[in-house]
Amino acid sequence: MIESLITSKTRIKILLKFFLNCQTTSYLRGLETEFGESSNSIRVELNKLESAGLLASSSDGNKKFFFANASHPLFEDIQNILKKFVGIDQIIDKVTSKVGNLESAYLIGDFAIGKNSQTIDMALVGNNLDQSYIDTLILKAEEFISRKIKYIVLNRGEMVSIYNDKPVLLIWNSETDQSDRS
Repeated sequence: MIESLITSKTRIKILLKFFLNCQTTSYLRGLETEFGESSNSIRVELNKLESAGLLASSSDGNKKFFFANASHPLFEDIQNILKKFVGIDQIIDKVTSKVGNLESAYLIGDFAIGKNSQTIDMALVGNNLDQSYIDTLILKAEEFISRKIKYIVLNRGEMVSIYNDKPVLLIWNSETDQSDRS
């Protein structure tokens, strides 16, 4: 279930917005302004999360306000996982820009199983990645989130071979990121 929740950059923003602080409420146009994304992509994700029961809504005039459904059986689990991932979206935004032909990024190790750790282990899948640039971005991200980040660069075949039977958590892929931008 987590993989389907975190594959969309827009969905990550929505979950972080509502689940890190369950008192947060917002409406579509407010989220559009805050996220700098199209209202359509936000609306689609809000509707999916509301249909799944993870978000609830109420109306005030012509505005539909969304908020986390604290009575959902997975509320606390999702909230705890998201608290552990605070900072991950920043890392991905920094690392996925201008590093070369990055196809996907995965959390491996402790974070892949939802266990808090002072070290974030990542697998970056792609070809011809600029590792010196990645190193620079990782150092900046480590300062920002106050955690150590270790990464490995693999091609798709190596990823499948090495991590086929190990827990991994997809946190970014180029196909999802492309669809979020339209």
